[in-house]
Amino acid sequence: MPEREVAYTPTALNSGPWFVLTAAVLWGTTGTAQALAPDTAVPLTVGTVRLVLGGLALLLVGAATGSLQTVAARAWFTWPTLLAAGSMAAYQLFFFTAVARTGVAVGTVVAIGSAPSLAGLLGLVAYGERPSSRWLVATLLAIVGCTLLTTAGETAVTLDTGGIFLAVGAGASYALYAAASKQLLQDKPATAVTAVTFSLGGLFLAPLLLRADLGWLAQPAGLLAALHLGLLATGLAYLLFAQGLQRLRLATAVSLSLAEPLTATLLGLLLLREQLPPPAFVGLVLLLGGLVVLIRPSTQQSGRGGSGGP
Repeated sequence: MPEREVAYTPTALNSGPWFVLTAAVLWGTTGTAQALAPDTAVPLTVGTVRLVLGGLALLLVGAATGSLQTVAARAWFTWPTLLAAGSMAAYQLFFFTAVARTGVAVGTVVAIGSAPSLAGLLGLVAYGERPSSRWLVATLLAIVGCTLLTTAGETAVTLDTGGIFLAVGAGASYALYAAASKQLLQDKPATAVTAVTFSLGGLFLAPLLLRADLGWLAQPAGLLAALHLGLLATGLAYLLFAQGLQRLRLATAVSLSLAEPLTATLLGLLLLREQLPPPAFVGLVLLLGGLVVLIRPSTQQSGRGGSGGP
């Protein structure tokens, strides 16, 4: 059966935060997966491979479920389609280049921390979604917690101006992707939207693979990492995010994505035996508290799409 558009009902709205949180948990596994991959797996190449694999997997799912067939081909020749695909491709370039110049801690904090604020502004301008004081407080708690969690224990922080701008570009790319996708999701199935935008985004980045060292894919650990990143942490994760984005305000959906560093930290503690300094524990609590505040009002929204909540 073709996938149907989700109606904005109280029951549907209740599931929105959990779709996004599940997606963020899957995104949080990317760091651990890359850490377990061969050393020759360069981050930018990994990001390109996951986008290409995720796009191909989503195309297969879209064709198998019939969701792609429900939308005429000419309906995709719109600026939201190009913006969503281009933003996702740009995110890979901006983020990995920023991390190379500023370090993982600063690059991650600036990229992830700037996205909710930019999404709030885009939601106001594009959809008339006025941020509430509850959303502002929750997002501030989550961003402060993310900052403490990511930078705690860093003895040397590189404040490279160009790298900071690139990290903000990554945050803006993610916010633009979400905003453009929300526009597409108003009259198109989530599976079709993610399939088209990610396959097109992967096509934009595919030329980077022509000169890349892909030998790590021939190793079992590399192949497993690539499949996990492409199928689960990209394909499934962004499909879930699209389902949540249909049910939530733009700013709320992007803010809930801050569960990603929370997941990454917990996996680092449990699987990679990383040590967490005391300030990071404070950040962990603040980040978790911000997410809880975001979830509670979201489940109490009225049945009107885009009304109420944070």
